[in-house]
Amino acid sequence: MNVQRILSAVLGIAAGLLVAFVFFGDFQKEDSAASGENKSKAEKVFVPYGELDEYYMLASGGHSGQLFVYGIPSMRKIRTVPVFTPDPATGYGYDKETKKMLGGYTWGDFHHPAVSETEGDYDGEFLFANDVGNNRVAAVDLSTFHTVDIMDLPNMGGPHAGVFLTSNTEYIALPTRFARPLGGEYASLDKYEEEYKGVVSMTTFDKKKKEFDLAFQIVLPPWSYDLSDAGKKDSSDWIVMTTYNTEFATTNLEINASQNDRDYIVMINWKKVEEAVKDGNFDEVNGAKMVDPRDIKGAIYAVPVAKSPHGVDVTPDGTRFIASGKLAPLMTVFSFEKAFAAMEKGEFDDEKFGIPILPYEDVMEREVDPPGALGPLHTQFDDKGHAYNTMFISSEVVKWKIDTGEVIDRQPAYYSPGHSTAAEGDTVEPDGKWLVALNKIAKDNFLSVGPSHPESMDLYDISGEKMEHIMAAPVDPEPHYAQIIHRDKIKPMKLYEKDENRPNSVWSVDDAHIERKGDEVHVYGVALRSRFVFDAKAKRPDAVTVKQGDRVFFHMTNIDLDQDITHGFGINDYNLNFEVQPGQTSTLEFVADKAGTYPIYCTNFCSALHQEMSGYLLVEPK
Repeated sequence: MNVQRILSAVLGIAAGLLVAFVFFGDFQKEDSAASGENKSKAEKVFVPYGELDEYYMLASGGHSGQLFVYGIPSMRKIRTVPVFTPDPATGYGYDKETKKMLGGYTWGDFHHPAVSETEGDYDGEFLFANDVGNNRVAAVDLSTFHTVDIMDLPNMGGPHAGVFLTSNTEYIALPTRFARPLGGEYASLDKYEEEYKGVVSMTTFDKKKKEFDLAFQIVLPPWSYDLSDAGKKDSSDWIVMTTYNTEFATTNLEINASQNDRDYIVMINWKKVEEAVKDGNFDEVNGAKMVDPRDIKGAIYAVPVAKSPHGVDVTPDGTRFIASGKLAPLMTVFSFEKAFAAMEKGEFDDEKFGIPILPYEDVMEREVDPPGALGPLHTQFDDKGHAYNTMFISSEVVKWKIDTGEVIDRQPAYYSPGHSTAAEGDTVEPDGKWLVALNKIAKDNFLSVGPSHPESMDLYDISGEKMEHIMAAPVDPEPHYAQIIHRDKIKPMKLYEKDENRPNSVWSVDDAHIERKGDEVHVYGVALRSRFVFDAKAKRPDAVTVKQGDRVFFHMTNIDLDQDITHGFGINDYNLNFEVQPGQTSTLEFVADKAGTYPIYCTNFCSALHQEMSGYLLVEPK
């Protein structure tokens, strides 16, 4: 009996092992294969300690008003750069200079960054940004990753379609999204076609002074101007802009602005407009030189395009421009050469608001309509003659040949990609290595953080014939567009150079002092590990005494000329904080309206004795 039980147990164990082998053996092989595939993908994006990512990705922060900086291929977020909104961590918007730049605004809607270009290639010197919400343009110095200038744009209605640059950064162009009366004056919507206008701001930027100037503005019909691009090489004198709401709808645009079978791409020869302005052929409107290209022979044309387009992109060789219609699921390849021939021929299909309409068939090379691909938006390019389109509705990226329209590959995105960006993809020489899809939805991709999910980004290896989806990563809301630039093109500063002629700077502890000018108190102080010195000759050099109601200026210089030794400067209960980077001089200005005793301390960890880096602001009562 015992022998039978032992035999039965052994046979049972053997049967169990056999079943496990039969039922789970293949799964283990599949798991092993999947594990190997994931390991291979992980190795592609792994950047070992001591090594660096090959690329920067400079991404818009949408309604945060900030610039997000990532490393590619690791997809690691490196920095958040405040542009249109205050940032208490760095004191951006609190010190005198940045507060003046922000002009009292506390938010911005940053959509489309563009890196400065030389001969159609990124030069890595500056990045330009648009603010849809408040009609502004900003410049970020890529040697410091700090915003250096912001300019208000009159007569605009939300520059969503900008920024885009001409080939040598002659102009930073910003078309308006919302038609409105010039200057924002009141006008009834019943007079929309007569009183409302579209405007393109053509701004210039002085790289030495780091300042914008509004060169001129172009007035256009009251259509909505969406994504745009500038020509390259032989087409570099032209800009192309997509439009929607050619129906002039003023309510329920979701329905009423989608009636026409086609909208338009507007083509403007900016060189001819520039010459007209130089010759004095403009009107002054709210301080801006305003020119109507319809008054200049050969300066403006339009070509029909699939309805409600959201993207138009010029190919790297400058010979074509590709547009996508959100509601007509196809990409259309247009030829600059054919467009120029049609202009020369002078036979137009129609005229809208005085703009000659080029015949669609005369300018179009081909329509690309991948079966089942829905909601095409943005086009990017590689170095082998391929285009890559994001499909918002079908959640995928499609790769196809520009010369033939042949679809090469399709890969899913997670989920609903809007824009995409390829390595050097907006230049005359794309690298063809990586592509990132910037998605609008990330449902169930990451740990839940409540009803509002993170946005997401997908990284693709596009170096081979077939695309390879490598990883998905979360991103703060809301990325719209980005550019990927090789790290060798950006030359970041290690620290600010010592400049003894810099206004308000003090470079020696012994020279720190305080000056009273009426009801103004100017503190010329220094920050160094691990102390503040406001007045070297005072009994307590790290204390400042003022009277209630005084206007106080802290001019602080960080004299620690060592890499990464940034000091912060926070005043307890005064809602003030700013940072001073190595070698930098910054000014904090405020009214000491609250009497009392207020500790001052370094808010940026700088040394082992960081806690001891403090002082006092003493405000005597009236």
